[in-house]
Amino acid sequence: MGLPELKSDRVYTYADYALWDDGQRWELIDGVPCAMTPGPGTMHQKILSRLSLLVGNFLQNGPCQMFFAPCDVLLPEEGMADEDVKDILQPDLFVVCDPHKVKEKFIFGAPDWVVEILSPSTAKKDQQQKRRVYEKAGVKEYWIVCPVYATVSVFRLIAGRLELQQTFDGADEIEVTVLPGLKMSAADFLPPVKCFKEEFDEIYQNARRI
Repeated sequence: MGLPELKSDRVYTYADYALWDDGQRWELIDGVPCAMTPGPGTMHQKILSRLSLLVGNFLQNGPCQMFFAPCDVLLPEEGMADEDVKDILQPDLFVVCDPHKVKEKFIFGAPDWVVEILSPSTAKKDQQQKRRVYEKAGVKEYWIVCPVYATVSVFRLIAGRLELQQTFDGADEIEVTVLPGLKMSAADFLPPVKCFKEEFDEIYQNARRI
Protein backbone atom coordinates (compact mmCIF):
# COMPACT_ATOMS: atom_id res chain seq x y z
CA MET A 1 0.00 0.00 0.00
CA GLY A 2 1.05 3.61 -0.44
CA LEU A 3 1.46 6.19 2.28
CA PRO A 4 -1.84 6.84 4.09
CA GLU A 5 -2.95 10.32 5.03
CA LEU A 6 -0.71 11.33 7.93
CA LYS A 7 -2.36 12.67 11.06
CA SER A 8 -0.51 15.22 13.18
CA ASP A 9 -1.95 13.86 16.43
CA ARG A 10 -0.93 10.25 15.81
CA VAL A 11 2.26 8.47 16.89
CA TYR A 12 3.46 6.07 14.20
CA THR A 13 5.53 2.92 14.76
CA TYR A 14 7.46 0.39 12.71
CA ALA A 15 4.21 -1.56 12.24
CA ASP A 16 2.90 1.41 10.21
CA TYR A 17 6.22 2.26 8.57
CA ALA A 18 6.69 -1.28 7.21
CA LEU A 19 3.48 -0.94 5.20
CA TRP A 20 4.37 2.31 3.43
CA ASP A 21 5.22 1.87 -0.22
CA ASP A 22 5.01 5.26 -1.89
CA GLY A 23 8.41 5.34 -3.57
CA GLN A 24 9.88 7.73 -0.99
CA ARG A 25 12.32 7.21 1.87
CA TRP A 26 11.05 8.01 5.36
CA GLU A 27 12.39 8.15 8.90
CA LEU A 28 10.47 8.17 12.18
CA ILE A 29 11.54 10.42 15.05
CA ASP A 30 9.44 10.08 18.20
CA GLY A 31 6.76 8.51 16.01
CA VAL A 32 6.64 11.47 13.61
CA PRO A 33 7.32 10.69 9.91
CA CYS A 34 10.09 12.70 8.25
CA ALA A 35 10.45 12.55 4.46
CA MET A 36 14.00 12.09 3.19
CA THR A 37 13.63 14.11 0.02
CA PRO A 38 15.19 15.44 -2.10
CA GLY A 39 17.92 12.86 -2.62
CA PRO A 40 21.54 13.58 -1.65
CA GLY A 41 23.68 15.69 -3.98
CA THR A 42 26.89 14.77 -5.75
CA MET A 43 29.27 16.08 -3.07
CA HIS A 44 27.40 14.05 -0.44
CA GLN A 45 27.85 10.94 -2.61
CA LYS A 46 31.55 11.60 -3.15
CA ILE A 47 32.21 11.94 0.58
CA LEU A 48 30.20 8.82 1.39
CA SER A 49 32.00 6.81 -1.29
CA ARG A 50 35.48 7.83 -0.08
CA LEU A 51 34.63 7.26 3.57
CA SER A 52 33.06 3.87 2.95
CA LEU A 53 36.20 2.69 1.13
CA LEU A 54 38.43 3.75 4.03
CA VAL A 55 36.21 2.16 6.67
CA GLY A 56 35.45 -0.97 4.64
CA ASN A 57 39.14 -1.70 4.09
CA PHE A 58 39.82 -1.39 7.82
CA LEU A 59 36.94 -3.65 8.82
CA GLN A 60 37.75 -6.38 6.33
CA ASN A 61 37.56 -9.80 8.01
CA GLY A 62 36.84 -8.21 11.41
CA PRO A 63 33.81 -8.67 13.68
CA CYS A 64 32.28 -5.23 13.01
CA GLN A 65 30.10 -4.55 9.99
CA MET A 66 29.60 -1.36 7.98
CA PHE A 67 26.27 -0.32 6.47
CA PHE A 68 25.00 2.78 4.71
CA ALA A 69 21.68 4.29 3.64
CA PRO A 70 19.15 3.18 2.72
CA CYS A 71 19.15 0.75 5.65
CA ASP A 72 16.62 0.98 8.46
CA VAL A 73 17.98 1.31 11.99
CA LEU A 74 15.35 0.66 14.66
CA LEU A 75 16.18 2.28 17.99
CA PRO A 76 13.90 0.66 20.58
CA GLU A 77 13.34 1.46 24.20
CA GLU A 78 14.32 -1.35 26.55
CA GLY A 79 12.21 -4.48 26.04
CA MET A 80 10.33 -3.02 23.07
CA ALA A 81 9.23 -5.25 20.19
CA ASP A 82 10.17 -4.17 16.66
CA GLU A 83 6.59 -3.34 15.63
CA ASP A 84 6.35 -0.80 18.48
CA VAL A 85 9.55 1.13 17.75
CA LYS A 86 8.96 4.87 17.22
CA ASP A 87 12.51 5.88 16.20
CA ILE A 88 13.63 4.57 12.80
CA LEU A 89 16.58 6.27 11.11
CA GLN A 90 18.66 5.72 7.98
CA PRO A 91 22.17 6.99 8.80
CA ASP A 92 24.45 7.82 5.89
CA LEU A 93 27.08 5.40 7.20
CA PHE A 94 27.29 3.36 10.38
CA VAL A 95 29.12 0.47 12.00
CA VAL A 96 27.63 -2.31 14.12
CA CYS A 97 29.87 -4.57 16.20
CA ASP A 98 27.15 -6.71 17.82
CA PRO A 99 26.04 -9.33 15.24
CA HIS A 100 22.80 -9.95 17.14
CA LYS A 101 21.59 -6.48 16.11
CA VAL A 102 21.82 -7.34 12.41
CA LYS A 103 18.48 -8.71 11.25
CA GLU A 104 17.30 -9.64 7.76
CA LYS A 105 15.35 -6.43 7.13
CA PHE A 106 16.88 -3.93 9.55
CA ILE A 107 19.32 -3.18 12.34
CA PHE A 108 17.69 -3.55 15.77
CA GLY A 109 19.51 -1.42 18.33
CA ALA A 110 22.10 1.33 18.43
CA PRO A 111 25.10 1.21 16.07
CA ASP A 112 28.50 1.77 17.67
CA TRP A 113 29.40 4.57 15.26
CA VAL A 114 27.21 6.78 13.07
CA VAL A 115 28.21 9.29 10.37
CA GLU A 116 25.77 11.83 8.93
CA ILE A 117 26.70 14.10 6.02
CA LEU A 118 24.93 17.46 6.14
CA SER A 119 22.93 19.01 3.35
CA PRO A 120 20.71 22.13 3.44
CA SER A 121 17.61 19.96 3.85
CA THR A 122 19.03 17.83 6.71
CA ALA A 123 21.29 20.21 8.69
CA LYS A 124 18.86 20.97 11.49
CA LYS A 125 17.57 17.41 11.80
CA ASP A 126 21.07 15.87 11.87
CA GLN A 127 22.46 18.32 14.43
CA GLN A 128 19.49 18.47 16.76
CA GLN A 129 16.79 15.80 16.43
CA LYS A 130 18.89 12.89 15.23
CA ARG A 131 21.70 13.64 17.65
CA ARG A 132 19.21 13.51 20.50
CA VAL A 133 17.80 10.18 19.27
CA TYR A 134 21.27 8.67 18.84
CA GLU A 135 22.21 9.88 22.31
CA LYS A 136 19.12 8.32 23.89
CA ALA A 137 19.76 5.04 22.07
CA GLY A 138 23.39 4.84 23.24
CA VAL A 139 25.36 5.42 20.03
CA LYS A 140 28.97 5.62 21.23
CA GLU A 141 30.39 7.92 18.55
CA TYR A 142 28.63 10.32 16.18
CA TRP A 143 30.28 12.24 13.35
CA ILE A 144 28.65 15.16 11.55
CA VAL A 145 30.40 15.89 8.25
CA CYS A 146 29.80 19.35 6.81
CA PRO A 147 30.79 19.59 3.10
CA VAL A 148 30.30 23.36 3.05
CA TYR A 149 32.88 24.09 5.73
CA ALA A 150 34.91 20.93 4.99
CA THR A 151 34.78 19.91 8.66
CA VAL A 152 33.98 16.88 10.79
CA SER A 153 32.40 17.40 14.22
CA VAL A 154 33.08 14.39 16.45
CA PHE A 155 30.72 13.61 19.32
CA ARG A 156 31.38 10.83 21.83
CA LEU A 157 29.03 9.35 24.43
CA ILE A 158 30.14 10.47 27.89
CA ALA A 159 27.95 9.79 30.93
CA GLY A 160 24.94 9.24 28.69
CA ARG A 161 25.43 12.39 26.57
CA LEU A 162 26.91 12.82 23.11
CA GLU A 163 29.47 15.53 23.83
CA LEU A 164 31.33 17.45 21.11
CA GLN A 165 35.00 16.49 21.42
CA GLN A 166 36.52 18.40 18.53
CA THR A 167 35.78 19.79 15.07
CA PHE A 168 38.38 18.71 12.53
CA ASP A 169 39.28 20.03 9.09
CA GLY A 170 41.24 18.66 6.14
CA ALA A 171 44.59 19.19 7.86
CA ASP A 172 43.73 16.83 10.72
CA GLU A 173 43.95 13.12 11.42
CA ILE A 174 40.89 11.67 13.11
CA GLU A 175 40.73 8.56 15.28
CA VAL A 176 37.59 6.45 15.56
CA THR A 177 37.77 5.57 19.24
CA VAL A 178 35.14 2.82 19.06
CA LEU A 179 37.26 1.06 16.40
CA PRO A 180 40.76 0.93 17.92
CA GLY A 181 43.45 1.38 15.28
CA LEU A 182 41.27 3.20 12.75
CA LYS A 183 42.76 6.60 11.99
CA MET A 184 42.22 8.58 8.83
CA SER A 185 43.14 11.92 7.40
CA ALA A 186 40.12 14.15 7.01
CA ALA A 187 41.56 15.23 3.67
CA ASP A 188 41.03 11.69 2.37
CA PHE A 189 37.26 12.14 2.28
CA LEU A 190 36.46 15.85 2.75
CA PRO A 191 36.12 18.12 -0.30
CA PRO A 192 39.34 20.02 -1.10
CA VAL A 193 37.60 23.39 -0.83
CA LYS A 194 34.49 24.72 0.80
CA CYS A 195 31.50 24.41 -1.52
CA PHE A 196 28.02 25.95 -1.81
CA LYS A 197 28.79 28.15 1.21
CA GLU A 198 26.47 31.06 0.48
CA GLU A 199 23.49 28.76 -0.07
CA PHE A 200 24.16 26.79 3.10
CA ASP A 201 25.55 29.30 5.58
CA GLU A 202 22.36 30.60 7.20
CA ILE A 203 20.78 27.14 7.43
CA TYR A 204 23.88 25.62 9.01
CA GLN A 205 24.36 28.38 11.57
CA ASN A 206 20.69 28.33 12.60
CA ALA A 207 20.79 24.56 13.02
CA ARG A 208 23.71 24.81 15.44
CA ARG A 209 21.68 26.97 17.83
CA ILE A 210 20.25 24.39 20.23
